Amino acid sequence: MITDPIADLLTRIRNANMVRQEFVVLPWSKMKLAILKILKEEGFINNYEILKGKPGRVIKVYLRYYQKDQPAISGLKRASRPGLRMYVGRSEIPRVYGGLGVAIVSTSKGIMTGQKAWKQNVGGELLCYVW
Repeated sequence: MITDPIADLLTRIRNANMVRQEFVVLPWSKMKLAILKILKEEGFINNYEILKGKPGRVIKVYLRYYQKDQPAISGLKRASRPGLRMYVGRSEIPRVYGGLGVAIVSTSKGIMTGQKAWKQNVGGELLCYVW
């Protein structure tokens, strides 16, 4: 059993990017799907699909590269973790690399980017940064 599934998601994507894999397979969860949807909308990954596996469902994530060797994701960082939760208000939502990156926030209105949460005037748990 994984104690921090979001950190596992980020680590699997980071490791696959380092060895320039075309895709990565990870266990299914609603929160992971919401994060992957944001990454796809922001252009960090090409696509993802849900596959039926033997023990349970899995997600196949197709990674994005520029010119076949430069990954679209240059960095991933987990902000809030099980040992130290980070909550931010609307005015405290950080900008990642001057707007080039994305902060992913879990709010009462769902999981969304920091910019979208700021526009909707909500705060929440700061899950991770992607740039």
